[in-house]
Amino acid sequence: MSTLLPSLGAGLVFGLALAAPPGPMNAVIAEESVIRGWTAGARAGLGAMSADALFFVLAALGLVAFVKQFPTVQAVMVGAGGVLMLYFAYGAAQEMDTTFREAADPDEDSAGFTKAFVLALTNPYQILFWLTIGVGLLETGTVDVLAHTPYLGASLANLLVVETGSPALILGFFGGIAVWVTGFPAALVAAEQRVDSFAPAVAAVSAVVLGGFGVVFIWDAVRSLVL
Repeated sequence: MSTLLPSLGAGLVFGLALAAPPGPMNAVIAEESVIRGWTAGARAGLGAMSADALFFVLAALGLVAFVKQFPTVQAVMVGAGGVLMLYFAYGAAQEMDTTFREAADPDEDSAGFTKAFVLALTNPYQILFWLTIGVGLLETGTVDVLAHTPYLGASLANLLVVETGSPALILGFFGGIAVWVTGFPAALVAAEQRVDSFAPAVAAVSAVVLGGFGVVFIWDAVRSLVL
């Protein structure tokens, strides 16, 4: 059985699974979407996705694995990410009195891309992903997914074989992220038509999420540098 479609589908699901969980990136995307609209939210998502693309290139060149050898550098990057999250949390808190009906400055749309891109570059979760699982995606090999099913593995062998290191898997992976970073803002903006007070609520949640992650990352960086 060809591994093209299974690899493409597996990459799509994996990309969605990676992009969907709540966290600092989705907090920024949500804030931009509900305050400035779908375009700003999608641009913020594209910023985060661009950082993943950059990490992908660095992983392919072997530079990501090289950074893994220097814990101090990683700690500094984590600390910088924590400071940025606190700064963005402050900005989100300032927008808690803004509603969907209040027009935002269209010139500020591009700020979401830069904010998410810079934040993603120092996001420990994305860095850790590309230092470990991301590197594994690039290594040539195959995974017989259903063969590991309890009791039925033998009968399901070779039915769903995913080829790691293949263009299909990588294309599907980034395709899944693209689906999320465009669909998530669209869902948030659609909600505006029913609940106008949703914007301040999302801004408040964004501030709490970003602030919480910021404190955790700074504390983790301090511990790494001290110990």
